[in-house]
Amino acid sequence: MNPLVVLVTLAALVFYLVTLGAVGNARAKFKVQAPTMTGPPQLERAVRVQANTVEGMVLFLPALWLFAAYWDARIAAALGVLWIVGRVLYMAGYLADPAKRGPGFGVQALATLALLIGAIAGAVMSLSQTA
Repeated sequence: MNPLVVLVTLAALVFYLVTLGAVGNARAKFKVQAPTMTGPPQLERAVRVQANTVEGMVLFLPALWLFAAYWDARIAAALGVLWIVGRVLYMAGYLADPAKRGPGFGVQALATLALLIGAIAGAVMSLSQTA
């Protein structure tokens, strides 16, 4: 696998750890013991950011790797960085005010969509070349 794609994958995982840390910090700050998932809005926002990030990674990571397999890994890595930037913006917006999560969500959604479409196109083109 291309080292740039590996680094983006690792950066996405590190960002996920940051979201876990935000949940832990909110739990400590507001004295909310696990397994409770509800509490002050700041805790619930942190939980949603963490959960939404892991939900997004299920689609993002395979799309990243498959795009890189069929196309230029540098482009895949650049789209991966864009996804991470979008997730950071999403987290900052959501933690400040849930109504501000939209721009970050949009950025990461577009990056994921580009990776997914590229992966699908690469697979289809590969099939047509083997036929």
